[in-house]
Amino acid sequence: MTTASPDTPPTPGTGPLAGPWRDPSLDPETRVDALLRAMTLPEKIAQLFGVWVGASDDGAEVAPHQHDMEEAVDLDALLPTGLGQLTRPFGTVPVDPALGALSLMRTQARIAAANRFGIPAVAHEECLAGFAAWGATAYPVPLSWGATFDPDLIREMAGAIGRDMRAVGVHQGLAPVLDVVRDARWGRVEETIGEDPYLVGTLATAYVQGLESAGVVATLKHFAGYSASRAGRNLAPVGMGRRELADVILPPFEMAVRESGVRSVMHAYTDTDGVPAAADDGLLTGLLRDTWGFTGTVVADYFGIAFLKTLHGVAGSFDEAAGAALAAGVDVELPTVKAYGGPLLDAVEDGRVPESLVDRAARRVLLQKVRLGLLDPDWSPVPPALAGTAPGVDPAAADAEALRGTIDLDPASNRELARRVAERAVVLLRNDGTLPLDPAVPRRIALIGPTAEAPTAVLGCYSFPVHVGGQHPDVPLGIELPTLHEALRAEFPAAEFVVAPGTGIDDGATDGIPGAVALARGADLVVVALGDRAGLFGRGTSGEGCDAESLELPGAQGRLLDALLDAVRDTGTPLVATLLAGRPYVLGRATEEAAALVQSFFPGESGTGAIASVLSGRTAPSGRLPVSVPRHPGAQPSTYLAARLGHASEVSSIDPAPAYGFGHGLTYTSFDWSGLTVEAAEAPTDGTFRLSFTVENTGPRAGTELVQLYLHDPVASVVQPVQRLVGYARLDLAAGERKLVRVDVPADLASFTGRDGTRRVEPGSLELRLAASSTAPRLTAHVTLTGPVRPVDHRRRLHAGFRVTPSAPSLPPAP
Repeated sequence: MTTASPDTPPTPGTGPLAGPWRDPSLDPETRVDALLRAMTLPEKIAQLFGVWVGASDDGAEVAPHQHDMEEAVDLDALLPTGLGQLTRPFGTVPVDPALGALSLMRTQARIAAANRFGIPAVAHEECLAGFAAWGATAYPVPLSWGATFDPDLIREMAGAIGRDMRAVGVHQGLAPVLDVVRDARWGRVEETIGEDPYLVGTLATAYVQGLESAGVVATLKHFAGYSASRAGRNLAPVGMGRRELADVILPPFEMAVRESGVRSVMHAYTDTDGVPAAADDGLLTGLLRDTWGFTGTVVADYFGIAFLKTLHGVAGSFDEAAGAALAAGVDVELPTVKAYGGPLLDAVEDGRVPESLVDRAARRVLLQKVRLGLLDPDWSPVPPALAGTAPGVDPAAADAEALRGTIDLDPASNRELARRVAERAVVLLRNDGTLPLDPAVPRRIALIGPTAEAPTAVLGCYSFPVHVGGQHPDVPLGIELPTLHEALRAEFPAAEFVVAPGTGIDDGATDGIPGAVALARGADLVVVALGDRAGLFGRGTSGEGCDAESLELPGAQGRLLDALLDAVRDTGTPLVATLLAGRPYVLGRATEEAAALVQSFFPGESGTGAIASVLSGRTAPSGRLPVSVPRHPGAQPSTYLAARLGHASEVSSIDPAPAYGFGHGLTYTSFDWSGLTVEAAEAPTDGTFRLSFTVENTGPRAGTELVQLYLHDPVASVVQPVQRLVGYARLDLAAGERKLVRVDVPADLASFTGRDGTRRVEPGSLELRLAASSTAPRLTAHVTLTGPVRPVDHRRRLHAGFRVTPSAPSLPPAP
């Protein structure tokens, strides 16, 4: 592509260079083509990187963030040629939301005024468990999304997150994570949605739809294979075969690209079989774009392009790393300029990297900016929240202190939504009838454990108070985080509480255990508060870079739990264990001896109240496990998606069977499944099976049953998992209510990747298992696919169709 000679940039206030690119009546492609023809090579390259900044708490322009992996950035030197992205203006240091918005606004005005074309930057932020900004709502982590099995609720939550981000001037969110859990020792399990690709795909797709509905660009990550690192170690090599990649890791991304309208994808850090994702053109271009038809931007995971040189050793210099990533299809370097700055410019100018690759990436970036309205003549740097709070605000003259506190990122509506997600995500693992507890009954409750009085025990590592706030201990948290103790006192006003930590989360201390046992012996009920502390790179027991050697409870928590079980065995006192954790842990004897076990995965700012409401019965438990809870700490890696040889056998001394399987979760009522009818027991390999059955709430309370549809393929041309989830539906039933469930199961759901690497549907017998969990089948339909082997591709059907009749007539039993 030919480029124009550079003109002297206009001084601020003179306006951008006019041209077709500023004409909204033209289609975006025409506008961008005209713009690229007018840009110089340095101007095009400037659109391909970000700068890590931090907004100012006095409303001044952002300041470049000095990261220990990078050199300082001189904005004055960069801005005349333009800037692609601003990295985390709200998520770098604590800043009042209104003053952060003012700071970002002023910076955007400066960026647009400094370059010839008046192009502002795309501002991006983390939003994995809510907008990662000071004072913003902390929602449950993605593993709790998985526990809800409720795409509609997750879509609603993401829409709220996106509206808050867009209101203060943020354009792109770095979420959701679509990595499928392969080893629960991996520290980032809390960031995932679960261990099943269908569950991950449906909930991630819903999240993207919600975020994009607010005008925020969602970013799928990490593409692909990051969660399959060896031994669960962060950034360790990935050694899986192509069928595991195709049938487990890629389907969630495929579903989201097809169905969500997603506009960005982030490459993974890891290498698979020796090829780093950031340099994998077959993945980032051949599959993602050429096959799936993705048209958005591919952005680098932070420092991922430089890692091609420093960690992977597939590039000898930063210019080689830039060339390799650009050729593979990485359009934007994040978080800050390194390889895509001077090194890339030098490599293009001396002919080592074709300028056409720069043009390709710049075109994608600029198309996104055009579609965001950033090149429209009426574009303004004033974000909606400031326009609404202070109409006519002048970026050069706004009174910062008058704005402080005028933007609320944690309004009552957000808190209510966070509460609903948290309540729906609580999983009741075990209950001998002790729960629910009557709040009006006076009782002495011994609340023992290290998470009982820890406000941040409900937060994951990408929540702002943990991710950033921990580096600023003198700054208030910015949101209310009731402790479990406070939540239980509010829920059980008639109770007397005695509280002791017993031990720390991971300090291994045991000197507090005897005192905790003494309190337990004198109580009417013992509630044990166990779990994790989220952190980064070894500063926590869960989170990025906080991988676990085994799935034993951290520190001395297992010893505390056993000591308390011994105590209550002597006294007959019921013991209820609660977990605020980022991954599943082995619970040992408690799976047989505890009165009840309540699992929650970092449930956010409303999480302790959600747990308390489940204990009292004010909330009927409806969460289901998105990951299996192991029975033994050393049986890893293990997920329910194992083939036959991955299950217990007589030739191994290790039994990987879980204590509680994927999809497990109890309620305070009971359900009966009956009347299975199969419309036709045979269907062609391009056909559909139709099933119907009745679910009845046979207990005394309203409750939610989760119908899970698993497919078992007993004979296939390549080894298959014993079963895999292919559909699910939540049924809310009043006491005594019956519902008729009809399910259409397309043959495409039986497809898998064959020996030749292509996806196929094979004829033969199948079992369609209708189940309450992966370990609790209720009804089984034996069906057969007939006809020839049928090749399928990314256009195949991905979902079973569920139709629920509100009230079902009595049906005869199945023949």
